[in-house]
Amino acid sequence: MPRAVEEQPGSASTVQEHVLDNGLRVLIQEVHTAPLATVWGWYRVGSKDEAPGLTGVSHWVEHMNFRGSTNIPRDKVKGIIEQYGGYWNGYTWIDQTTYTETATRDALDHMLFIESERMGSCLYDPADCEAERTIIISELQGGENDPDTLLDQELTATAFRAHTYRHPTIGWLSDLQTMTRDDLYGHYRRFYVPNNATLVIVGDIDADAALGDVVKRFGRIRSGDIGRRTQSKEPEQLGQRRVTVSKAGTTAYLKIAHHAPAGDDAEFVPLLVLDAVLTGAKGVNLWASFRTPPPQRSARLYQALVNNGLASGIGGSIVPTNEPFLYTISATATEGTALERVEEAAVVAIDRVARDGITPQELTKAKTQLRARLVFENDSITNIAHQLGYFATIGRWHDFHALRGRIEAVTLDQVSQVAASRLNPMNRTIGWFAPSAE
Repeated sequence: MPRAVEEQPGSASTVQEHVLDNGLRVLIQEVHTAPLATVWGWYRVGSKDEAPGLTGVSHWVEHMNFRGSTNIPRDKVKGIIEQYGGYWNGYTWIDQTTYTETATRDALDHMLFIESERMGSCLYDPADCEAERTIIISELQGGENDPDTLLDQELTATAFRAHTYRHPTIGWLSDLQTMTRDDLYGHYRRFYVPNNATLVIVGDIDADAALGDVVKRFGRIRSGDIGRRTQSKEPEQLGQRRVTVSKAGTTAYLKIAHHAPAGDDAEFVPLLVLDAVLTGAKGVNLWASFRTPPPQRSARLYQALVNNGLASGIGGSIVPTNEPFLYTISATATEGTALERVEEAAVVAIDRVARDGITPQELTKAKTQLRARLVFENDSITNIAHQLGYFATIGRWHDFHALRGRIEAVTLDQVSQVAASRLNPMNRTIGWFAPSAE
């Protein structure tokens, strides 16, 4: 029998948390705004869990788990949800792999059936593995042809020396060329077990009935031995680093990265507020936040770079992670503008805020904008369920509900302290994409 852990007030209802006997954590929230339901299956495995020679295996396994199972033929996976007018997808990143379906509420048991099959019964036909190898290598090469993606990959690998966050989620080409079907299936069987997963259900459902359906679908799947996970701790950076990528292209890009705190660190939210001042408030929903442009007209780097004609666009990226990751600032140089000028103007603005902090007016505006983003990025059952599962995977789902209070509590002194410590030049990695003629 599942045991109830606790209930936590939510924005529309309550979040019920249960743990099945096999270790599967289940989060259920009733939201009766439309006759819809969403299911997310989360696994605490991402590119940080990959050994040398196996980079990209988590992402490849994610692809394989759309290719049918013992009780779902390959060509029926999509149709099960689409016959209800539903939506399905999935993604892999550094800390997690996740799958989702959103459809009418009467499709709930079908969605649970898909995720239970995905957890326990995927097949890994050798021919399918080879087909996905071709697809993923093509995806990698497509990313390498995108200057912004390529520079981000090289910048991350330069900023990290020891921690496995340095590996791209898609993997390194040589590993994708040599990985075997047994490598993939072994990774799947190790990590796709109930005691390494969180199942999230949100929508126009009855929570008790939904839990009964979960027990029926998942209760007989056995827990597994995930084994010991060890991570090399990233040593303190002792000086500024640089990387320059030169490939054929027409546009120059600048990226400046600083090592950032993990999502549960006391410095994370003050740094989130600082980013809102520098590049515009974006929120913390990896699934939705970056699809809507942030308010930037008054952002310091927008004024310093875009208003002065040095850049056609700027951006900032800081998202909560399980372990310390990066805060990255990006700029796209205007045609004919040397990257030296873009970097100089950006560094002047960054160093100024590190030295002087922000103003009370900037703090108030940043908090107001972040509150609005939290509302926008939780405007659907799909987004609500994403945030519950995402935070459960990197730490505790309760931290999702605590965000607004943490933002409201941020002070000028906290922002000044995090600006001085995190934006230190010794903690900085600078990346250029300098287009070449060929």
